Order: sequence, then C-alpha cells, then structure tokens
Amino acid sequence: MTYSPFMDPGDAFAQLGRIRPRETSLHDVFQRVVDLAGLSIHGVTEVSLTMVRDRGAHTPASTGGLASTLDELQYELGYGPCLQAANSTTVESVVDMAAETRWPDWTTGALRAGARSSLSIGLPGHATVGGALNLYATEPHVFDDDAIIVAQAFAGFAGVAMANEFLNEAQAALLRRVEAAMDRGAVIEQAKGILINDRRCTPAQAFTVLTTMAQDTDRTVRAVAQEMVNRTAEGPPG
Repeated sequence: MTYSPFMDPGDAFAQLGRIRPRETSLHDVFQRVVDLAGLSIHGVTEVSLTMVRDRGAHTPASTGGLASTLDELQYELGYGPCLQAANSTTVESVVDMAAETRWPDWTTGALRAGARSSLSIGLPGHATVGGALNLYATEPHVFDDDAIIVAQAFAGFAGVAMANEFLNEAQAALLRRVEAAMDRGAVIEQAKGILINDRRCTPAQAFTVLTTMAQDTDRTVRAVAQEMVNRTAEGPPG
C-alpha cells in the first residue's frame, strides 16, 4: 500500500485526541492509530500493532497483508524487531533488511515478501501485556529521526489505550508517564513547525537546529522546544 495524500502529523494527532476511549473498542483505537500513522509518516508502506500476552503475540490491527505477514513470521520464529521492541520497550530500527544481521531468518523472509526497512516502537509495559507499533517500507533507509519521533507519538496513543484497557493502580502512574511522553513529542513537533516557518527549512533541518541548540546550552531538546513555543506564544515584545 502506498499512502497518498500525506497527512500532517498534527492533524492526525488531533483526530486521535477526539476519540472517546470509553465509547470506542480497543481494537478500533488500535486500527485508527495504525491507519493515521501510515498516512502521516513519509515512506511507510504498511503499519501494524503487536500485542504480547502470556498466551503469545498477535496483531490486533494492521493496514494490510504485508505487515500482518511480517508480524506473523516473527511470532512463528520467536524473534524479530517487533517482539524485541514489545518485550524490551525499545526502538528497533532496521535500516536495510539486506544488511541486517540480528534476525537472519526473519530478514530473509521479509526480503522475500518485499520489505526493505522497518521500525518498531515498544509500547509502555504492563504486568500482563506488552506491545509494539510496527512500520514497514519497501525501500531501505526510510525511517529517520523525524519518523521515529512521530512514530513514538503514535505509539504513545496506542499505549494510553492499552493502559486504559488494563487499568489498575500501577497503570495510573504508567498512564501519566505515557501522556507526559506524548506532550514532549507534541512540543518538539510545534517547535519544528516554528523553525520550518521562520527559516524555510525541512523537518530534518529543523530537528538538527533544535538538537544543536540543546547541546550548546546543555539542555534537553524538549526544554529548548518548550522555550521556543512559549516565546512564540507570547509574541514580540511590546
């Protein structure tokens, strides 16, 4: 599947923000996340979401057969980037399947199916369930730093939905951490938008400016982005 036209991530997040979890099934929330992620991240061919529980892993939502096939192959083999991301709550990027050595049987199957790169974002863990948002592309070198940031925000929404489904006292603290992570991603995206508008630069160049400013001032990228957003909101000095 080739996604067209491209959707601005901010518009996609706004749509997700209007979902009422208590009125929407977890499956429907997951499906909306993968659909919008596919529309909002350049170069994506298909997207899926993995859930891992005691009885094993499965794919509750995907945008097509390629993603489901690549997920199922990992479940059969017992290893792969989506399982690694789900079990370790990590970001697992395969830049080029032809050069990847960590999961040889899986990458062989992925290449045969037509995939050349992938990105899996682990969802926040739970005592009985884990998960990962998986992006697949038929071209290598698709998922750069910008793609990872946006994918993490989508994974955050999926993580909140999963946390709500399995909510308990420990989940409440987890939910707050996930929401804070989502806020951080949104602030960085806003600051990038400001730089793109002011400097007429690309998203990648805007992110480079933010990281350089953070390094020069010994601060986090999020802190630099928040200051920029606040300063813009206040407007020019009167």
